[in-house]
Amino acid sequence: MAFDLNNLRIGLVLSMLTLIFGISMGVLFGANEDGVKQYITDGIATHQSLHDSKSESKIWRYAQRSHFHATGVGGFALVLVLITGLTTLSRNMKLVASTLIGIGSFYSMAWFSMFLLSPSMGRDAAHHALITEVITYATVCCLSVGILMLMAGLVINFNRAETGQMLNPGSG
Repeated sequence: MAFDLNNLRIGLVLSMLTLIFGISMGVLFGANEDGVKQYITDGIATHQSLHDSKSESKIWRYAQRSHFHATGVGGFALVLVLITGLTTLSRNMKLVASTLIGIGSFYSMAWFSMFLLSPSMGRDAAHHALITEVITYATVCCLSVGILMLMAGLVINFNRAETGQMLNPGSG
């Protein structure tokens, strides 16, 4: 069985980049956790009026969530992109669905944004910062639409109108 990755390439690359980011965050924590925590502590000390007693632990948790979401959603997205290749969606639909799923894997960047911004602007402001909200809404929307397209491809035979017959993705 030949498996064509050409129309999945963008989604594969994006989800793999997300996994690489997540793994890199884990390596950073292992190699320099104290440095990451010092970044948080220094930011809080510089902007004390924006923070409370929970800020340090919450901002550290944002960094951890960025790592957790990157590895979890990145792996999940990678599998969904590969499953997209097994559907009877047209090549263009596979390209769109896999790309949307790949973009959706970048949801972890919203947590990363909150981690980077919180020390200097406070947790609430970082949570509602334009960049954080754009990343959140764009990635959740892309992932949702991509998954819906994938589900439709698993249920509906989109190639029938193009070829005049039902195709089995496993038949050469």
